[in-house]
Amino acid sequence: MAHDQGEQAGNDVMDAIISLAKRRGFIFQGSEIYGGLAGTWDYGPLGVALKNNVKSLWWKRFVENRDDMFGVDAAILMNQNVWKASGHVGGFSDPLVECKKCHHRFRADQLTDQQKCPDCGGSLGDVKQFNMMFQTHVGAVQDDSSVSYLRPETAQGMFVNFKNILDSQHPKLPFGLAQIGKAFRNEIAPRDFLFRAREFEQMEIEYFVKPAEWRKIFEHFVSEVQAFIKDVGLDSGKVHELEVPDGDRAHYSKRTIDFEFDWPFGRKELYGLAYRTDFDLTQHASSSKADLSYYDEETKERFIPHVIEPSFGLDRTILAILCDAYREDDLGGEKRAYLKLVPAVAPYKVAVFPLLRNKPQLVAKAEEIFRSIRKAIPAIIFDDNGNIGKRYRRQDEIGTPFCLTVDFETVEKGSGVTLRDRDSGRQERVKETELIDHLLKLSGVRTVS
Repeated sequence: MAHDQGEQAGNDVMDAIISLAKRRGFIFQGSEIYGGLAGTWDYGPLGVALKNNVKSLWWKRFVENRDDMFGVDAAILMNQNVWKASGHVGGFSDPLVECKKCHHRFRADQLTDQQKCPDCGGSLGDVKQFNMMFQTHVGAVQDDSSVSYLRPETAQGMFVNFKNILDSQHPKLPFGLAQIGKAFRNEIAPRDFLFRAREFEQMEIEYFVKPAEWRKIFEHFVSEVQAFIKDVGLDSGKVHELEVPDGDRAHYSKRTIDFEFDWPFGRKELYGLAYRTDFDLTQHASSSKADLSYYDEETKERFIPHVIEPSFGLDRTILAILCDAYREDDLGGEKRAYLKLVPAVAPYKVAVFPLLRNKPQLVAKAEEIFRSIRKAIPAIIFDDNGNIGKRYRRQDEIGTPFCLTVDFETVEKGSGVTLRDRDSGRQERVKETELIDHLLKLSGVRTVS
């Protein structure tokens, strides 16, 4: 009974988050006016801002702040032999089972009852392996030679460019390649909003190391993943490190840690960190006949580097942020829902209001303050729609940390503006001349020159 109540509570939270995401312009169902397309999601204006903030934090930590990382942006379509060499053509599959009565299809490994259909109670057929790659054809002629695939991961685009990076950048080990990009998997049963979709975005690193140094560098990236979790404001107490045992790891991995998150629908994977050994480069060297070895000038040795792979799902990060930040409380005698986003990821850091929209002097002053702040903090919004209470609720719901209200005292006495904190609802007067510095200090946003 307690389990059922917990499951229902999780469902209620997810329903509230999905509703908020649509209502406020974060995330919409893909192709919604045509009835949707399962496993696809469109990001609206606030969702794009949130996503770009997360990508910026990731790129800053893992690329801009380091001297050993190179960014790449590989093509989504690749030569089919890439996927043959990587093992995806032969082995990238999930167990599929179909109901004999209603013909609904399910992943067999996700069913609690392997004999009975969860939808209609009918009997289930035999388990079959279903390859999850989207197949397409390149060019005008459709035959075996024109087959290509929408990439199911971004990693292989970095492995096949390893030689290009060696030849053009001349890096010394250890070094990494970083990429943010789309990937596609024809999931049998997309579910849980953004958690498992057919089109998604990954932030991944392939970090090339000397074989003897992998353990030290693996632990370094454990710390870096933990630091990024804090960067985006996730509660570290909801993240758990699972050492994946032998038999459960991917075929290429000698060690894997899954960073699992406490979602409303249960504890499941958020990020992964894998030691891929030299599997990928060896496979591609053998298949392509290209020399993918590294020559160490100091030791005069030539060898295939090993790889540490930190892998981050961008859409899962967005979902985790929304789930972790969603709050319901009572403020001023009224119930409210709000997003407790850290300023670094919030779509808007500040909202500026005139107390009354029908008073030209208040509107003009509010617009003046808005323009002056925008030079230092570009992620700012001007809002004069509805009464002041509705504006506060709207900004709370989209996660705006601070609201500024221009009132008659601002205009007539020059006594500053009212600054309201989203989480507590507390208000303070701040002098206009001190406003930008005060906001920068509170939000941690750097001045943009």
